[in-house]
Amino acid sequence: MSTPYTVRIAEDAADREACFAVRKEVFVVEQGVPQDIEYDAYDAAAVHVLAVREDGVPLGTGRLLYGEAAAAKTGGDASVGALGRLAVAREARGLGVGVALVRAIEEAARARGLAAVDLHAQTHALGFYERLGYEAYGPEYPEAGIPHRAMRRVL
Repeated sequence: MSTPYTVRIAEDAADREACFAVRKEVFVVEQGVPQDIEYDAYDAAAVHVLAVREDGVPLGTGRLLYGEAAAAKTGGDASVGALGRLAVAREARGLGVGVALVRAIEEAARARGLAAVDLHAQTHALGFYERLGYEAYGPEYPEAGIPHRAMRRVL
């Protein structure tokens, strides 16, 4: 059974709080990421996307960094954005929310004239991103105590 939901750019403070609530549930509570590193200075300038159920319950989120904010995560290439903080609430997993969020972030990247999107994938999620056209590069490394690989998709 599918749950009707929509994905949109987070427009206001309430939307951003919904994004942060999903991130807290997934990263801080489920995965044990310290709260003081989950939220960072990049959040203020990022494009946040939000998936919400018909009744307004937030189901997932992700963010796009671009320009100077993305430079440290993309090797300094201004034509590449950085997808990050992709999180889907436990009850929404398997419904296509993650795919819809990634595609919305890619669309936001295209709208800003970006040629590619990089991300730092938890290694257990490599297959998910590979199915969406991302290619891993470089060695595995720890981020917040979790193994990751860098990935890129040319848009």
